[in-house]
Amino acid sequence: MKPVVEFIGTFFLVFTVALSAVLGTAGAYAPFAIATVLAVMIYAGGHISGAHFNPAVSLGLASRKKLEGAEIGTYIGAQLAGAAAAAGLALAVFRGTTAIEMLEPHLVPALVSEFIFTFALVWTVNNVATAKANANNSFYGLAIGGSVLAGAYTVGSISGGAFNPAVAVGLGILGKLSWANVGAYSVVEVIAGVVASQAFKALSTNDAG
Repeated sequence: MKPVVEFIGTFFLVFTVALSAVLGTAGAYAPFAIATVLAVMIYAGGHISGAHFNPAVSLGLASRKKLEGAEIGTYIGAQLAGAAAAAGLALAVFRGTTAIEMLEPHLVPALVSEFIFTFALVWTVNNVATAKANANNSFYGLAIGGSVLAGAYTVGSISGGAFNPAVAVGLGILGKLSWANVGAYSVVEVIAGVVASQAFKALSTNDAG
């Protein structure tokens, strides 16, 4: 059941990114659409899978042993499959509505941007969704979605605002991001997720693992 939830949540996230941001259906409001669907899917699936929808989150939490063994692979596989399905559907059905221009970012500023806001996202996940002090809170979805919203508006014009290897893969399939940049983004995002999780572990002495 957990991988299915991860597939569904990642699908809706990447499908929203594809239409609202890449194809421009939401214009300047695309970050709100993306942050909202992420928050909604987190509230919908958090009680089943933890609602990662992001390999950087899964690997970050795995570094704290909050995800172990075969689940690591099944989570990431489901997330990447959901991203691929969403991007493929967007291309198959909506491609003719708008031309997709490849993003050609300045690599160093883009990678720094992706690191900083992926760190912010995974740091937020650790604090609002795993900390004992915030157990059973009602704000975790909004907090996580809000971190993506802030990042998208702050550095979206620099890096595209992926903050998620599954989103980066979706952008690659859509032709918005080169596969070389998909790989570079993904490595930096995973490192940021692990660093954020380890920073939480070091600073949160009441939370084991």
